[in-house]
Amino acid sequence: MIKRFLPVGARRLLGVKLKPEPPAYELLDQPGQLQPLLDDLDRVEEVALDTEADNMNCYRTKICLLQFLIDGKVYLVDALAPMDFDPLYEKLADKHLLMHGSDYDLRLLHDLNGFEAKSIFDTMLAAQLLNRQKVGLAGLMEDYFGLVMSKESQKANWSRRPLTKKLLDYASLDVWHLPELRDLLTKQLRKLGRMDWLEQQCRRQIEAGLVGFPSGDENAWRIGKSEKLRGVCLCVLQAVWQWRETQAERLDTPPFKVCNNRLLLQMAGAAEELGNADAIVSTIHLGRRHPRLVKSLTAAVNRGLKTDPSTLPRRKRRGDHRPLSPKELSFQDRLKADRDKLATKLELDATLIANRAQLAQIARSPDAMDEHMLPWQCELIASLPAYQAGPADT
Repeated sequence: MIKRFLPVGARRLLGVKLKPEPPAYELLDQPGQLQPLLDDLDRVEEVALDTEADNMNCYRTKICLLQFLIDGKVYLVDALAPMDFDPLYEKLADKHLLMHGSDYDLRLLHDLNGFEAKSIFDTMLAAQLLNRQKVGLAGLMEDYFGLVMSKESQKANWSRRPLTKKLLDYASLDVWHLPELRDLLTKQLRKLGRMDWLEQQCRRQIEAGLVGFPSGDENAWRIGKSEKLRGVCLCVLQAVWQWRETQAERLDTPPFKVCNNRLLLQMAGAAEELGNADAIVSTIHLGRRHPRLVKSLTAAVNRGLKTDPSTLPRRKRRGDHRPLSPKELSFQDRLKADRDKLATKLELDATLIANRAQLAQIARSPDAMDEHMLPWQCELIASLPAYQAGPADT
């Protein structure tokens, strides 16, 4: 027990690993219980926030739990409870948010209720700018505090009620240590002069959240490895993918639980050779598991077989994706070599400075890199000898 009372630094030096003790928290899961939380929000400028969602047991992802740390007090809010959450989101939109891995949460909150964060501090983004080997919350908790967080609850069904004490304890820890972790990361970032980098990253994260998750894409059925298919095979793939979406929505279950991508591709790949809906459907043995779905799936395959491939929607290419010329390829290679040297010097992941796609865009249009990169990235790229020399022939 003595180990538990050692300072964080001493535990880290001694290699002491401990299971974290969950803090005291208040569960709000009944109508009328939000008021204390709303009152506490009025008294602070900053809130630590996390969410637990379910996309493994339902058709549309839904927020199941909201975790808050407000001035040292933890609130766990049942997002599935019959409560009016509008006042909560209105107040939250005016606060500085302390989060970890905020991209998914911000997109989800925006898609579900139009939420837009005012400002954030994302501890994952901060860890990346410090070139930490482990940037997940569990890894940072272990590295900085010597605390080993359980991973058992990461795949839990958060939509099932009642929530167990074990899950609630786990959820409370996701926000409990964020302020202390933020302070440690901030100290290191300031020492390296990278706080401005983080602020730019966080602002871009907020802007990305306003886009939400892709939806309504007419080419969403073009799943992985579908680029190898042609003609009627593509038509069948589109038809069975749409069938899967319809069934998943009807059953309120994730599409992959109706029929996974491998089976969709298997049916599509067999379309040209077999040319018969019954024979195509029989290749995946659906009748053994879901006999009631065979009839509708067979009808979908028939529609695909009768579809004219020329009527399929075409992919819309964004940006300039033309092949690089020999001169541009040479420029890109020189940029990459200089970028890698700079990343080593800065002890930074090279792709944070500019990833492969960004290097290609710079090679095509050197003067337009600020259109798809942050100011701190542009500044580093502009300092590279290759960029200053330009795309001249070598």
